[in-house]
Amino acid sequence: AGFRWLRSNKPLGWLEMDGFDPFWAVTRYADIVEVSRRHDLFRNGDRASTLVPKAADRLARSLTGGSPHLMRTLLQMDAPDHSQYRQVTQRWFARQSVAMLEDRVRAIARDLVDETIKRGETCEFVHDVAQLYPLRVTMTMLGLPAEDEAHLLSLIQGLFRSQDDPPARARWASRDPARHARRLRDAVADFDSYFAPLIEQARRSPRDGLISVIANATVDGEPIDRFEAVSYLMVLLTAGHHPVGSAISGAIWAMCENPGEFRKVKSDLRLVPDLVEEAVRWTAPVQHVMRTARENVVLDGRQIAAGDWLMLCYLSGNRDEQAFDSPDYFRIGHDRGRN
Repeated sequence: AGFRWLRSNKPLGWLEMDGFDPFWAVTRYADIVEVSRRHDLFRNGDRASTLVPKAADRLARSLTGGSPHLMRTLLQMDAPDHSQYRQVTQRWFARQSVAMLEDRVRAIARDLVDETIKRGETCEFVHDVAQLYPLRVTMTMLGLPAEDEAHLLSLIQGLFRSQDDPPARARWASRDPARHARRLRDAVADFDSYFAPLIEQARRSPRDGLISVIANATVDGEPIDRFEAVSYLMVLLTAGHHPVGSAISGAIWAMCENPGEFRKVKSDLRLVPDLVEEAVRWTAPVQHVMRTARENVVLDGRQIAAGDWLMLCYLSGNRDEQAFDSPDYFRIGHDRGRN
């Protein structure tokens, strides 16, 4: 309801909150798309790429010698680095045939379905299916050992765990506005402990899989360093797991609530791609990212100053009435992005 009001009354609103730097809330689909496309004007790397308190930003900069980023991935890069680092893995995917990747992914899906059937007539879908399927797919592509599955799931959950901690810890956390940076620092250290030995092993004995590709990559003529290699692997693993698992869970939940949509796609499997699109729109597994204006620019009739912080509110854009027909309804085959 709040986003609906903003879209109608202040689609580009200036927000000031205690403990945070002020920022623009970009809530309409068309404006979100415009900012996302204009990499020359709206940058990733200048400030934090998610909304964090001032205290968390100060701690991050103190730990990194001035950078707001405790890890350095494609999500924190701008040109020319972004395209150079993206090409590192693009070459690997270009060498893989679509059929080969599809066969590997289908085999993982079938094995997981068989495991679920063996449990009986019920399952806890999030834990038994949605968390495991994208993790196994991503681990296969990276070339990580299957026996590390439980440990990697624990690392990912540690990175993304919510603020719904046990009461005593929650009371402590509420007094620590820098907790986001502390948690991310600890998570990065845990991932480094896991990936660093594998990177060294992949450099000595390269094998098939993205971990060897990244470990032995060169960027602008220089070998990729350990920090950036670990960051790259960390974001591939987490981005390949957490948003996908959320979208899968959201899709199943929505089809349970809308059995007609389930019957529709079950009777025509050609609608599966539309189901995927609607699941991502409906769940909005990534709810926002932040961008920073590189120079003065006018957006939606408002003057954005150089250095201003903008929140791209995907959760709002995915329910924008001007972009989607009946956006508050889960419907496979929804008209998407009319603007």
